[in-house]
Amino acid sequence: MAGVQLKRVSGTESDANTFSVIQEPASNDAALLDAYSQAVTAAAAKVSPSVVNIDVRQRSREGGSGEHPHEVRGSGSGFVLTPDGFILTNSHVVHAASRIDVVLTEGGRYEAELTGDDPDTDLAVVRISAPPLVPAALGKSQGVRVGQLVIAIGNPYGFQCTITAGVISALGRSLRSTSGRLIDNVIQTDAALNPGNSGGPLVTSAGDVIGVNTAVILPAQGLCFAIAINTAKFVASRLIRDGKIRRGYIGVAGQNIPLPRRITRFHKIAAETGILVVSVEPDSPAQRAGLQEGDVLLEYDGNPTPGVDDLHRLLTEARVGVASPLTILRGLEKRTLPVIAEESPGHRS
Repeated sequence: MAGVQLKRVSGTESDANTFSVIQEPASNDAALLDAYSQAVTAAAAKVSPSVVNIDVRQRSREGGSGEHPHEVRGSGSGFVLTPDGFILTNSHVVHAASRIDVVLTEGGRYEAELTGDDPDTDLAVVRISAPPLVPAALGKSQGVRVGQLVIAIGNPYGFQCTITAGVISALGRSLRSTSGRLIDNVIQTDAALNPGNSGGPLVTSAGDVIGVNTAVILPAQGLCFAIAINTAKFVASRLIRDGKIRRGYIGVAGQNIPLPRRITRFHKIAAETGILVVSVEPDSPAQRAGLQEGDVLLEYDGNPTPGVDDLHRLLTEARVGVASPLTILRGLEKRTLPVIAEESPGHRS
């Protein structure tokens, strides 16, 4: 593309406003393209040694007979967190696997052990016993901007260490995990992802990991998502330490419902929706607190609960074993019940 420069034809005052148009070649176009190429290649060279291929085997009764279940094979990606063999990937890549093998960039294959798995955030950590590995440099979620150049690295369809580039399309998205909970602060990108990219890193032009590639929307093109690295750091550290993430649980099943306007006005309720209690589990914190079917949850620990997802966000590790006020509507009456959340035995609220 050529540059355009306006040049005065004459220097006299009478024709000072007369200009000619001179076309100049945009000599810096090639330089810009070279800079883009260099940014991608430098980032790929920095991170690629830390990216691994993960081969998984799972037993399935479908296609098997009697005591000999059929074995299903799958694959995904991951990246090295620590030199002593901890590797981060997606939960859906390794969940319920009977065997996990990790293949390094230089070709070495090692059987991995599942350190911890968190379906609620679709993250998992595995570990291999291998010579010192090259850990990926982890960035920060806060400095990420829409439009920023990003590079995705992974092993789509088994093609090891495949590089794709794009931009950050949006920030602050939410995705629903396989457990039903929402994953918050998800990064949307148009860097192409395909089956096998799951668990691989999304990196900046500086080679810093800012996300864990996790999902695409089919059959759409360019709608790809990565879990923010700040979420991944927190979850990975807990999985390495404890093998799981502790979350609160009170033992209710509910559904979101609108609140009648006369009720919100009378009780001065800011939210327009609440959670209708459909069932209360026996011997649960909710039952011990006196919660009943038909109650409507309005607040937990002073925070509004306009929907089930909001209650999930509030039931964190910090609330386990702590008495918290639960504000409800019972008929037309507004009440507060003290409830002590327990550690979740599964993926329930």
